[in-house]
Formats: sequence, structure tokens, C-alpha cells
Amino acid sequence: MKSAANSILVAPSLLSCDFTRLKEEIGEVERAGCDWLHLDVMDGHFVPNLTIGPVVVSWIRKCTRLPLDVHLMIENPEQYVEAFRKAGADWMTVHIEACPEPGATLSAIRKSGAKAGLSVRPKTPIETIFPFLKEVDLVLVMTVEPGFGGQAFMPEMLEKVRRLRPRFQGLISVDGGIDPRNAPGAVQAGANILVAGSALFGQKDRARALQDLRASSRSAASAGR
Repeated sequence: MKSAANSILVAPSLLSCDFTRLKEEIGEVERAGCDWLHLDVMDGHFVPNLTIGPVVVSWIRKCTRLPLDVHLMIENPEQYVEAFRKAGADWMTVHIEACPEPGATLSAIRKSGAKAGLSVRPKTPIETIFPFLKEVDLVLVMTVEPGFGGQAFMPEMLEKVRRLRPRFQGLISVDGGIDPRNAPGAVQAGANILVAGSALFGQKDRARALQDLRASSRSAASAGR
């Protein structure tokens, strides 16, 4: 794994933004220098919340050139791969708990032209995804229970990152409660994508908030060299 500070990507989670100012919110974090945008898609079944669908993703695609990291927290995600790809998803991450046939779903994502990711909920052992590591470009480790933004970070989830990193040289993303206080531990454990919601959108100065998050991850990356 590369440990250089510039290998750590920051992906603001739009779940925490003000949707009445969505275009402006996207512009602010893009100008601040974020790397990706993280979009949470929820169906009210796999998780107890409803968010956005392909129509909104398509509108967001028109507002930015940043890569769109679409996190599908939905049942039977294979049914929606083409719709989200056409909407502009660059990355699609599905939950192993929601896929009857994970290998087939990941193959469908890659055939669509998007990059494929696989995620696990906090209660799911990380070893569950080991048989599929050769089929994914990204692994997303949830550091909160999926479904709602603004939750407290679960530090014990970093043990999953530590167990995963020796087996997987691709991108490892952590999502949930990420801020400058816990980002260093996530990076030291082996994460190289920080999905941050409230830590960015909950601050008036988005550029300063992003700078603080990068500074904390930079110190951890440097210490890991």
C-alpha cells in the first residue's frame, strides 16, 4: 500500500449536505479540493431510510466532473446497475449482505464500465468478502450502522481494515463518523479513502474543514512510511 499523503482520498458524503442547496454544496467541496463525491442510495428495506435514485444521480452528474462513488444500500442491487451507470456512476459499491450472488453483481458492475466495490455492515465479519477480493476495485468498511448520517464512529471497525489490508492492495474506504480525530487511526490501519459527512458539511468553512482532515491523514500517512 502506498503511504504517501497524496494517496489518501477524501470523498464528501452528500447524505450530510443541505439538499435545498445541493448544487452550491457540491460546488463548495469541489472548490475546496475534494477528490470524489460519495452518494448514498437507500431503499427503505436494506436500511431503514430512503434517499436518492438514478434521477438525482443524473442531476448531480451534470453539476460536477468529480468521480461519483455510488454506495448502493439496497436489496438486489444487480437490478439497478445499468440505471445507475447510465445516470453517471463511476464507482458502484454494493453490500455483500444484499447480494444473492455477489460475484455476478460485481461482474455486472464492471461490464457496465464502472468500478466495483463491496461493503460490509459492522456486524458482518470482514472475512465474508475475502473470496471476492479479486473481483473488486474497492472495499468499503462501514464504521457506523448504515442508514443515517451523523452517527458516532465505531473504532473497533478498524480491526477489519487491519485484517483486510495484507490481503488486498486496492482501495479501502471507511465510511461513518470520520473526522480529523479518528482519520489518523483509519489511515494507519490501511484505509486510503475517507468518506466524511458531518465533518465537512457540518462546518461553515468547508475548505478549512477539508484542510484539517487532510492534515490529520497526512500526519498518519507520514508516520506509516
